[in-house]
Amino acid sequence: MTLNTTKEICQEYTDDTVFDGSLKCRQHKKGYRFSIDAVLAAHFHTPAKGEKILDLGCGCGIIGLVMMYRWSELISSLHSLEIQPSLKSLADYNYSANGFDDTCTSHLGDVKHILNYFRAESFSHVVCNPPFYHVESGRQSLDNESRIARHQIAGSLDEFIRAASTAVQNRGSVVFIYPAEMFTELTGALAEARLTLKSIQFIYSYPDSTKDAKLVLVKCIKNGGRGVKIHQPFYVYSEKNGSYSSEMQRLYMAHSNFSFR
Repeated sequence: MTLNTTKEICQEYTDDTVFDGSLKCRQHKKGYRFSIDAVLAAHFHTPAKGEKILDLGCGCGIIGLVMMYRWSELISSLHSLEIQPSLKSLADYNYSANGFDDTCTSHLGDVKHILNYFRAESFSHVVCNPPFYHVESGRQSLDNESRIARHQIAGSLDEFIRAASTAVQNRGSVVFIYPAEMFTELTGALAEARLTLKSIQFIYSYPDSTKDAKLVLVKCIKNGGRGVKIHQPFYVYSEKNGSYSSEMQRLYMAHSNFSFR
């Protein structure tokens, strides 16, 4: 059901599995490690046949791995961009280890220079789990790899959103996940980049009317029209200090037809 950590192949890595062992994911033991944010973002868009997908700031490649596991027969190609060589190498390894290297390709680069790596409007879908924290906020005691992945050191939210808008085709889709408390910052930047909100999902820790949402998933259409869907609240846990909710469990199930739609 959940991510399982197996024996370390050396002091630097862990070999982890998702979907009851069906999907392998190598991560740095003490560097940046993915969380449920990536799993949520990967499931927020069900590809159409022949989709060309871009994962911005891919880390170890987990979003692409989840999407390929779920919808490999629908995805024509999946490219990812990562600024840290150490994480880019992990993405390459993980694509190959899962047999996705014919479809998935990682690129070392900076979102601020997106056109150095891809043609404008060359993707039908872009997905991004960007750094959440401004440089001086959040945990400062992280290792350097984690700080760059979690803090807006190598790229601001605006820069990730502009890169997504540049890369996605007209009427193509874009998914972002971001802290719910920064929702207005997110929506303002999306509007500036001509990415129209079409679907909003607030993520809560557990059912409790006194607790605010922790995260928000948004799906946008480039130059989209009017109308937006606001989904029912999504709870990660069934209760405080409890197990995963049934919805969250389904995201980790090997054979699941879960959809946010």
